[in-house]
Amino acid sequence: MKVSNVVMCFSAIVAAHSDHDSDQEPLAGPHQGLWYNTLPGDGGTQADSVFSGISTFGRIQYHPCLSSHHVRYDIAFIGAPFDTGTSYRPGARFGPSGIRQGSRRLNLYGGYNVPLGANPFNSWAKVLDCGDIPVTSYDNAYALQQIEEGHNLLLSRAPYTDASIPGPSKKGRTLPRLITLGGDHTITLPLLRSINREYGPVSVIHFDSHLDTWKPKVFGGSPSQQASINHGTYFFHAAQEGLLANDSNIHAGIRTTLSGPSDYENDGYCGFEIVEAREIDKIGTDGIIKKIRDRVGTEKPVYLSIDIDTLDPAFAPATGTPETGGWSTRELRTIIRGLEGVNLIATDIVEVAPAYDTNAELTTMAAADVLYEVMTLMVKKGPLSGTRKEEVPELKA
Repeated sequence: MKVSNVVMCFSAIVAAHSDHDSDQEPLAGPHQGLWYNTLPGDGGTQADSVFSGISTFGRIQYHPCLSSHHVRYDIAFIGAPFDTGTSYRPGARFGPSGIRQGSRRLNLYGGYNVPLGANPFNSWAKVLDCGDIPVTSYDNAYALQQIEEGHNLLLSRAPYTDASIPGPSKKGRTLPRLITLGGDHTITLPLLRSINREYGPVSVIHFDSHLDTWKPKVFGGSPSQQASINHGTYFFHAAQEGLLANDSNIHAGIRTTLSGPSDYENDGYCGFEIVEAREIDKIGTDGIIKKIRDRVGTEKPVYLSIDIDTLDPAFAPATGTPETGGWSTRELRTIIRGLEGVNLIATDIVEVAPAYDTNAELTTMAAADVLYEVMTLMVKKGPLSGTRKEEVPELKA
């Protein structure tokens, strides 16, 4: 058969099928409901399975907020993958991705938090995962500047809710809340610098097994200005820079060894009260909660910093400087829930180093679950517009 004849036959077949199909409606593809399902009760929408897809925190919406200045949110997750300020085991640069991986199950059944009676995934708040701040691993000073500027770019933005209503910032504006995924604990210094630009000095709740207020000469020897800032000295620098509200800061979970009693004296000069981990044996979680609430109150802006080594290594082995004798995951979550009503403006969780975790992801799951409690507290507190006491003229959007 000649080629021309083949072409003609094929054309005739196509034409015949075209005439036949013209009387039928085209078949639709898979129904959208197969992929995006509305959950029962007060749940939201899910896509894929919890064990598949790209990992964001709690499988919430991702948006590259640092490159999109128009996007708004009420609560944003942002990673700070920095770990070159650690003194023992590195690896916390992988903390942001590890915590996201450990958070996949959080809204498997809809995300409702039974003890707190709220669903942080389905509320008034628009919550986004904004990805990570680009952080160099070659220059600590520059990396800390990157973290400060990246955080402040997101913090200073108008929120999705109540943007035109006055809030507690220095300029009288309502701002969004940020939850930062570390990273070693050095990142708290640039984060507090960012916070200071918008709020001024703030009270700090610090969950940790270590003080992190050591003088640079005591912790690391301070051979250079850059080396003097690390994950054991950042609160010393924060106090020296005036970033901390005077005598309204508190550590909880402390059980570190010291260079001597003078370390506790220096800690007091930095404005902190100390709650040691062992106190839970005598006063219980209720006593720990009362000490924290009495120290920071419920009205002034509060920054919450959580080192995963607050937990005993039995519950969170994947961290840079583990200390035995810590709290259980259940105890820490109970204490966090006890902070309901405290005016949390921002949070970080740090020192999660997934390389040292078990293959059951104990540490990353614990970190994600703790942040789930924090996010619920923020949602229950409502927009920061409701936390300003004095009367201020309403701002224009």
